[in-house]
Amino acid sequence: MKILYAASEAAPFAKSGGLADVAGALPKELIRDGIDCRVVMPLYGNIRFRETMEFVTSFKVPVGWRMQYCGVFTTVRDGVTFYFLDNEYYFKRGKALYGYYDDGERFAFFSRAVLEMLRAIDFIPDVLNCSDWETALTPVYLNLYYRHDLRFAKMKTVFSIHNIAYQGQYGLDILGSTCGIYGEDISICEYNSDANFMKGAIVASDEVNTVSPTYAAEILTPEYAHHLDQLLIDNKSKLRGILNGIDFETNDPATDAVITKNYDATTVESGKAACKSALIEHFGLEDDGSPVMGMVTRLAGHKGLDLVREIGYKLVEAGIQLVILGTGEAQFERYFADLAASNPGRVGTLIGFDLKLAQQIYSGCDLFLMPSQSEPCGLSQMVSCRYGTLPVVRETGGLKDSIHDGENGFSFGEYKSDLLLDACLRAKDLYYNKPEWDAMVQRAMACDFSWKAAAKQYEAMYEEVCNRW
Repeated sequence: MKILYAASEAAPFAKSGGLADVAGALPKELIRDGIDCRVVMPLYGNIRFRETMEFVTSFKVPVGWRMQYCGVFTTVRDGVTFYFLDNEYYFKRGKALYGYYDDGERFAFFSRAVLEMLRAIDFIPDVLNCSDWETALTPVYLNLYYRHDLRFAKMKTVFSIHNIAYQGQYGLDILGSTCGIYGEDISICEYNSDANFMKGAIVASDEVNTVSPTYAAEILTPEYAHHLDQLLIDNKSKLRGILNGIDFETNDPATDAVITKNYDATTVESGKAACKSALIEHFGLEDDGSPVMGMVTRLAGHKGLDLVREIGYKLVEAGIQLVILGTGEAQFERYFADLAASNPGRVGTLIGFDLKLAQQIYSGCDLFLMPSQSEPCGLSQMVSCRYGTLPVVRETGGLKDSIHDGENGFSFGEYKSDLLLDACLRAKDLYYNKPEWDAMVQRAMACDFSWKAAAKQYEAMYEEVCNRW
């Protein structure tokens, strides 16, 4: 079976979020299972490992009434063939991957260039797996303009939703002038009198999946669907959820080169003690044996930070030390900076992002806090389990599917600060019950959140889609 995974980012070449982790890790696991899975993504100006890439070919891509240049470069990493689509006008921008005035045009170009690339290289996949709004027009273009070509006639499509909040919404005029979709075909992407790229993909694809079973159920409701709930209900028969995994090779406390002391399940006590001491010293905290709770997060409202703001001082008063790493909304940056300033020795905050420090927080903390209002999957709770740091999470999306209260962490249901506080205090109390604490740490570290299990579910989905008429 041959798979082409189309994504706007993939680790380690370019990353802004969890999509890059999936696009980097899932194909690698599929390759190990004997599936020819390849990845295609834009060739950004600041892409990593540019020196390893080789030029393959070039062609023209229709963008509305224009024809735009596209070059193809390739490299192989961890057994996976990656293709990079080059157009400097669209992709040689600043450091950010997204957020430009013409993002709709940029990714309409990319979506169609994926199909034009398949005409120019010696690879025709059985399944084309597209991801999020940036590649959502690819299955639309495939059905409208490429099915007559025998090479594309039997190709199946899967559309993966990583975050339904970002749908590619624009005025209707973008469909003709920029996307090259005219007349009655406009209805495929029209939704609530606007152009909606994600709507087009949901309708056009053979299968739609999202990144956890709970999130797949949640997005059928108005609370989570961002106005796409009825559309998804109408297409429920082709919707499923597959829980993401994490890269167990990268996130391994036994081999992680940036943490203070390596450890595994048999040496976790001494290893984490050394990592905790180093973390306490880094943030200038008191070394008094208190539990240390960490957060590595984007400082945004949906991450549950308004709840944390309501109980932050109560956590400190209860004897829990806090370390926070992240950047985002100014209101939360100010809050955590003020919390640290008013609680020296009890709270440490770094506004920004430091990958090395993030790993040291995973290894050095006792607890990890993720009280998200919504979380399609979440990876940090899985990483923290891998490092023997017990998560405290809200029961939503992938957090609910991966963390079970009293088994491998602590959880709460309703989005209320008093319930979050109760979960944190239960965690603190267990910390001082060493036999039960140690047993839960062992259960957390034994959780198999690797991509191996998730990849089997993707393989089953691909097989099922290929076997449909």
